[in-house]
Amino acid sequence: MAAQKDLFDAIVIGAGIQGCFTAYHLAKHRKRVILLEQFFLPHSRGSSHGQSRIIRRAYPEDFYTQMMDECYQIWAQLEREAGTQLHRQTGLLLLGMRENSELKTIQATLSRQGVEHQCLSAEELKQRFPNVRLAGGEVGLLDKSGGLLYADRALRALQDAIRRLGGLVRDGEKVMEIRPGRPVIVRSTSRSYQAKSLIITAGPWTNRLLRPLGIELPLQTLRINVCYWREKVPGSYGVSQAFPCFLGLGLSLAPHHIYGLPSGEYPGLMKVCYHHGNSADPEERDCPEALSDTQDIQILSRFVRDHLPDLEPKLAILERCLYTNTPDGHFVLDRHPKCDNIVIGAGFSGHGFKLSPVVGKILYELSMKLTPSYDLTPFRMSRFTGLGKAHL
Repeated sequence: MAAQKDLFDAIVIGAGIQGCFTAYHLAKHRKRVILLEQFFLPHSRGSSHGQSRIIRRAYPEDFYTQMMDECYQIWAQLEREAGTQLHRQTGLLLLGMRENSELKTIQATLSRQGVEHQCLSAEELKQRFPNVRLAGGEVGLLDKSGGLLYADRALRALQDAIRRLGGLVRDGEKVMEIRPGRPVIVRSTSRSYQAKSLIITAGPWTNRLLRPLGIELPLQTLRINVCYWREKVPGSYGVSQAFPCFLGLGLSLAPHHIYGLPSGEYPGLMKVCYHHGNSADPEERDCPEALSDTQDIQILSRFVRDHLPDLEPKLAILERCLYTNTPDGHFVLDRHPKCDNIVIGAGFSGHGFKLSPVVGKILYELSMKLTPSYDLTPFRMSRFTGLGKAHL
């Protein structure tokens, strides 16, 4: 096996959106960086594939809304550098019962943070979006800055930018061993590399890499059904009709959020999904037994029937994605407690894509021993107990 004698400033493991933005920030700051990906690119095995994601400032927590300010700026910067559209503003419509506590908290956060938003009564919603039907007592909250990110394009743009800035992207190289130290040594299926620092952004494979390093994070991998529904009149829920992204909170038939994006990925089809799934082994993601998880599809079918009358309530296309969830839904952005040149970004819990520009910046800062730009208290591993041999 060939040994790579060169000393890198940083090795990043995992070329999903978080790893790509981490390597991008490193390369931008003229650091020698190599990004390792176990699968050949592009692939659909993780959490960053597909054509679209929602971007929004609407969060219950102030810290996410604050982080999103810089995220919008970096997305716009990457868009200019790439010369291709990565973002489209559509607005984000939140739907929920008038007394829903999460809806009230989000509205208060948007007000506190000075984000333009609008509360819509059932009557106002009907006038603005006639093809959305509300149940009794439901209201809307419009985050005007919300919209779409073009996910596949963003990954390609970042990988191109990393290479253009002098970084290396190596796909089809699975990491077999990490040897802590100064330098840290990473052995892949092809060769060994050494670097001053290591950043692990391996999604559902995070704990496989961390266990030999004495840590196991409380991460749960979920298989998510990504569902598309046919428009009765093609384009009626499209961006060209000024239809927004939406997020349904605390609706009576759904314990978890329901979200949707305007039609466009597939002609005449709209993505409407359930923000939850079933436990999955990332190595067995594509196995046939995975096809039997239909409870969320029944929930979505009822939601489509009751709230989106111009869609057929019969599933048209089913795709899959993985979430890697933490118990509290907040990320892990931290250093290994005993090896301070090993940095971990994990547990993005199905809402990390939009925040990846700032996540990548934070992981870059941690790896270079810089003062983080944000308060990392919500993201420290120490909030979890019993993390194994490392005794956090």
